[in-house]
Amino acid sequence: MSVTEQQTVKKFLNNPEDTVPESLAGLGAAHPDLVKIDLENQVVLRKDAPVQGKVSIISGGGSGHEPLHGGFVGVGMLDAACAGTVFTSPVPDQMLAATKAVDGGAGVIHVVKNYTGDVMNFKLAAEEAADEDIQVESVITNDDVAVEDSLYTAGRRGTGATVLLEKIAGAKAEAGGSLAEVAAVARKVNDQARSFGVALTSCATPGSGPTFDIGADEMEFGVGIHGEPGRRREKIRSASEIVAEMADVILTDLEPASGSNVLAFVNGLGGTPLIELYVIYNELTKQLEERGLTATRSLVGNYITSLEMAGVSITILTLDDELTELWDAPVHTPALRWKA
Repeated sequence: MSVTEQQTVKKFLNNPEDTVPESLAGLGAAHPDLVKIDLENQVVLRKDAPVQGKVSIISGGGSGHEPLHGGFVGVGMLDAACAGTVFTSPVPDQMLAATKAVDGGAGVIHVVKNYTGDVMNFKLAAEEAADEDIQVESVITNDDVAVEDSLYTAGRRGTGATVLLEKIAGAKAEAGGSLAEVAAVARKVNDQARSFGVALTSCATPGSGPTFDIGADEMEFGVGIHGEPGRRREKIRSASEIVAEMADVILTDLEPASGSNVLAFVNGLGGTPLIELYVIYNELTKQLEERGLTATRSLVGNYITSLEMAGVSITILTLDDELTELWDAPVHTPALRWKA
């Protein structure tokens, strides 16, 4: 990193190349009751893994989206998470190591966000696991309705629904669901969820600086979690106007029936304070009510981030009794905890 970069991009780092392993070591040191860290493979493992007789769930992706995925390892959610370098997919060897480490004999679910590198590398890992007689089911998330194709994907990106899927499928696995049952409920979440994101600023990767340029009075409407461009760039508008259009895009695609119950997830992209996220949530409830929808469950906070990007994503999941019960089930991870 040059002197100029050090002056303009301030981060709490040692050597930028060591950021991911040092962060993983810190996660393990902070939560030794919940997780253990395989630093050689850059994998976060559930403390008591493998849990014999339970379907295991692993996920992963490029770092920089914390607490996704390592922060969601624990009881009632993930059994392992693979950490790539910042905004770069983990490699198949990492995914295979995680799969073998958590396999308790009931099979393993791979939760894969629809990014080209993630899909390819998880596919290779699943094939290698099959060669070692480990049964793997892969579930791909592709909930982002902002754009159909992007710099990183063929088809829609996997974004906010990934968090909801990991929680709900994790509860199903914890309750003793079979591999087929856990995979089915995971796919159900993806099918019944849609997301959309907006960014006000770029983010800066360790050692490289900002990922894109944007004017002080501009926003990227439909941004991806790596800063990929969305539908358009335009002048920033009021929160009510922004949320109205985000909600319209999501709900037009999702088409929930009037009278439906939904889970409303307002997610910060890393640099948006909670006071603004609750302004967004307040506006979202108005949009839902106008369409005869009720947010009977909610999640507000920074759960799938893009380093320090100022921005927000909205995810709407249409609920039924099964999904509501599984969402409410106990969870105990570094980043998500209730009833445990």
